[in-house]
Amino acid sequence: MADPSYPAQPVVVISDRPNVSGLERAAAAGLPTEVVAWSDYGSRSEFSLAVCDAIDEHQAGLVVLAGFMRILSSEAVERFPQAILNVHPALLPAFPGAHAVEEALAYGVKQTGVTVHFVDEHVDHGAIIAQRTVPILSGDTSESLHARIQEVEHVLYPECVGAAAAGRLRVDGRTVTWDED
Repeated sequence: MADPSYPAQPVVVISDRPNVSGLERAAAAGLPTEVVAWSDYGSRSEFSLAVCDAIDEHQAGLVVLAGFMRILSSEAVERFPQAILNVHPALLPAFPGAHAVEEALAYGVKQTGVTVHFVDEHVDHGAIIAQRTVPILSGDTSESLHARIQEVEHVLYPECVGAAAAGRLRVDGRTVTWDED
């Protein structure tokens, strides 16, 4: 159940694929769901505009990406400036892209982490809202490290979404500052 004191309340869950757990959980919570299938569109731009239309239909003030492994077009970024948030399992700018956890392990770094950032036209590049470190332990596998990273994501991401929804984030170029509570 949603916490009515939290500054952001979900209004819709949109996926690019049917039969995903996020849609099932949203429907069980009584939230509207929509599928905007990537395969139904001829280009990233057409797909992104369809996603934007679905967002607008539900009058969402923020777009919170989670497990959304698509790159939105510049039209989407322009339509929702500084309103699309993403979480990434690394300390950006290190290890952008879909294989961040595996790359951190292969590179042999001693720590990685979580980055919450605004989405721009590039992959894992937008202004960084917050980061938290996660140590890489001896014997870590991709699965064990990712599980610890997700624990941090599940705390940091809601903090950042709440701050954005409450109007507490200020963006100047690639710098994000937080207003006091």
